[in-house]
Amino acid sequence: MADLVVALEDWFAGNCDGDWEHGWGVRISTLDNPGWSVDIDLTGTSLSGKAFDRVREERAEHDWVHCWLEAEVFKGRGGPKNLSEILGRFLRWSGTGARNGA
Repeated sequence: MADLVVALEDWFAGNCDGDWEHGWGVRISTLDNPGWSVDIDLTGTSLSGKAFDRVREERAEHDWVHCWLEAEVFKGRGGPKNLSEILGRFLRWSGTGARNGA
C-alpha cells in the first residue's frame, strides 16, 4: 500500500502547477455501506480525454470494485478492503504505476 500512496503522491505532485491543485485534486473518503470512495479530477492533466474501460466487479458483499470516468473525474468505489485495488487501477491506467507492480 505504501508504494501505491507514493505513486499517487508522485502523480499528484506532477500535476500541481500553482493552479490545478486549487480547483481540482484527489479526494478519498469512506462510504457507509461500508467502503471507499475515490475521486481524481483529470481536468488539465495528461489523462483528460483518455479512454477508460468501466470496471464493475462484485466478488462478495464486502469485496467489490467499480471504477469509471464521469465528467473528467476518475471515480472509484469499493468495499472496505479494496482501496489499494482502486488506487492500483487508477495508477496502472494513468501509466504512473507504482513500485513493485501496483
